[in-house]
Amino acid sequence: MLQDNSTATTATSIQHEGATVTTLEFLSFTLGNEEYGIDIQKVQELRGYEAVTRIANAPEFMKGVMNLRGVIVPIIDMRMKFALGSPVYDQFTVVIVINIRGQTLGMVVDSVSDVTNLSQDQIRPAPEMGSSIDADFLIGLAPLEDRMLILMDIERFMTSTDMGLSLSSVNTH
Repeated sequence: MLQDNSTATTATSIQHEGATVTTLEFLSFTLGNEEYGIDIQKVQELRGYEAVTRIANAPEFMKGVMNLRGVIVPIIDMRMKFALGSPVYDQFTVVIVINIRGQTLGMVVDSVSDVTNLSQDQIRPAPEMGSSIDADFLIGLAPLEDRMLILMDIERFMTSTDMGLSLSSVNTH
């Protein structure tokens, strides 16, 4: 298990040319023109976007809640949270259902790309640039052949006070 700023990211070790290489798996998704990745181990399932029940006085990025097999799941529109313009809900829009500290949440994204395997040496530190995501919520950046993958620490992001979610904390004893 690999640790990154108190949040665990699942790692797999493989043998490559006599050396052990640690690989990490990220589900990649798009928001606007950017591609992001989150730890695949946090993902419970992928669903097409469907109407949600709006909650009065909730922040605009909190789309509402949906009933997922008897569990009431808060739905967060990531495009709205990052102020990336008005979202368009179409056949490509996906809800990534994640599990953070035993709580189920849904993230609305423009589309899901694939699962990307990265070795630790492919991940570069994220610079402080005043972007829509605070660098504290980033694991790093992964330059790939023709694109840049922004790797989010989704647990740290969802449990931040900025999100306003009350997620139960993990008992560390």
